[in-house]
Amino acid sequence: MEKMMKKTAMAALAAVMLTFGPSSYEAEAADPYARIGIGPGFMSDSEDGTDVEYKTGVAVNGAVGLDGGLYRVEGEIGYQENKIDSWAGLDVDGDEVSMLSFMGNGYIDLEMPGSLVTPYLMGGIGVANVDFDDTLAGDPDSDTVFAWQLGVGVGFQPLPRVTVDIGYRYFTTADVDAGLARDIEIASHDILAGVRITL
Repeated sequence: MEKMMKKTAMAALAAVMLTFGPSSYEAEAADPYARIGIGPGFMSDSEDGTDVEYKTGVAVNGAVGLDGGLYRVEGEIGYQENKIDSWAGLDVDGDEVSMLSFMGNGYIDLEMPGSLVTPYLMGGIGVANVDFDDTLAGDPDSDTVFAWQLGVGVGFQPLPRVTVDIGYRYFTTADVDAGLARDIEIASHDILAGVRITL
């Protein structure tokens, strides 16, 4: 079931990304923008025999991109850090996992005439460097792996050229070598609030 969900999500991501070609819309100049967001990161527990449980962490990201009206494309740098709550059934104190990600994202803005808010769909692919700082596995371990994300959200403009953004993202990676007997998958549900400024 989990593999089917992943395949379905990847197919949806591919469909979203293919939609972002400029030929899909009337030709118009794209405006550059800068964006920053922050919020809680709820990392999913690992239950593949390693049994790692995480506390709620903090996710932050920043990006620069181009806004074509109905579509947006951007390059994003993100960072997330979560404390480890328990490892193989043992309580741990001070251990943590952190991720530094580099993503290419695409958005579809669902503009609605007369509405104060603009819903959007987004998807992204890239790489993430995952660091485990834990005492049970020995020395800290780091691994760089493929990553992808899907998200939804809404934006509204309190001021010209300024957009306030609130959204949800599901972020996940390929299996990570954490220095254990088997690799584990990292997945997180993030709620982000941020600001986007058109330059």
